[in-house]
Amino acid sequence: MPPQGYAQQPQQPYAHPQVPQQHYAAQPPALQQPQYYAQPRQPQYYAQPQQPQYGAQPPLPNPAYGYPQQKSKIAAGLLGIFLGGLGIHRFYLGYTTIGVIQLVLTIVVGIFTFGLIGLWGLIEGIMILAGAEYFRRDAQGVPLRD
Repeated sequence: MPPQGYAQQPQQPYAHPQVPQQHYAAQPPALQQPQYYAQPRQPQYYAQPQQPQYGAQPPLPNPAYGYPQQKSKIAAGLLGIFLGGLGIHRFYLGYTTIGVIQLVLTIVVGIFTFGLIGLWGLIEGIMILAGAEYFRRDAQGVPLRD
């Protein structure tokens, strides 16, 4: 029962207002539902990406800068023999991370080992001059020149 002064409204069941429906003969292509009974998709075969191999071709020259400059194998080997404990030959070849590691180890650990850590650089210098496979290219992949 409503409070006094209010008229009781007839209650209708909740329903959406009726909107006239337009029927089309066929839906436009963008609105059509996908057909699940269509033919299954054929597998597409793609070429597998080629993985770079160790010792691959040196990088192509950049037209703006010309050909990449080759570093000297003799200079790298002599730097390794005489200053190898400091990692100078690694810096010369572009391997800065391992060069910093060699430098820090020589300074910190070399004090306690009386400089024996410098043998690491001496051995690498000999390997560079002997033409070991690991030291035939610099950090950018450019072969060392004789």
